[in-house]
Amino acid sequence: MDFKNISKKVTARIPTKYGDFQLSLFLEENTGKEHLAYTLGDLRAGSPPLVRIHSECFTGDVLGSLRCDCGPQLEASLKMIGEEGHGALIYLRQEGRGIGLIEKLKAYNLQDEGMDTVEANEQLGHCADCRNYDVGAYILKEIGATKIRLITNNPAKITGLEESGIIVVDRIPIVMEIDDYNRFYIQTKVERMNHIIDMGIKN
Repeated sequence: MDFKNISKKVTARIPTKYGDFQLSLFLEENTGKEHLAYTLGDLRAGSPPLVRIHSECFTGDVLGSLRCDCGPQLEASLKMIGEEGHGALIYLRQEGRGIGLIEKLKAYNLQDEGMDTVEANEQLGHCADCRNYDVGAYILKEIGATKIRLITNNPAKITGLEESGIIVVDRIPIVMEIDDYNRFYIQTKVERMNHIIDMGIKN
């Protein structure tokens, strides 16, 4: 990827119930995607900061969909970073594991017919997970977070960041409630995408 096409456009203070954050917008010129770095405290000082790399999920993050655990993960990550007083959430615009919102909604319809998330993506001609973390790693370097503690259940996210030069010194699990709406989705992440989640957790 040509990182010359990515530039930080603006930073603004965002006071929240979890702390006084700074929101920086990074524009990917060639795609028009606006990625975000949501930071708390001085990331260059002290111990490695707590970091969440969160891929956009409009249905979960904004609409509160119960089909996935994305919205609760976003909220829980901000709470964890706020309690720590030192960290960042990188919000990457790669909706639907990178396939976009239109294709994601088509995949939902296939899931309603019995397919899991992997099968639905592949049926539509996409990879099971089309995301990459190059841009996330670039943004972390720009904000001074090259050695981090990563909030994730996904080993592929750690691998992707490390391949791009980020040192992940610790993995912090993010445990969400499992219920009848999201159980199949989370089970698919465990069984087919190697996510580290205890399926014994019940609502």
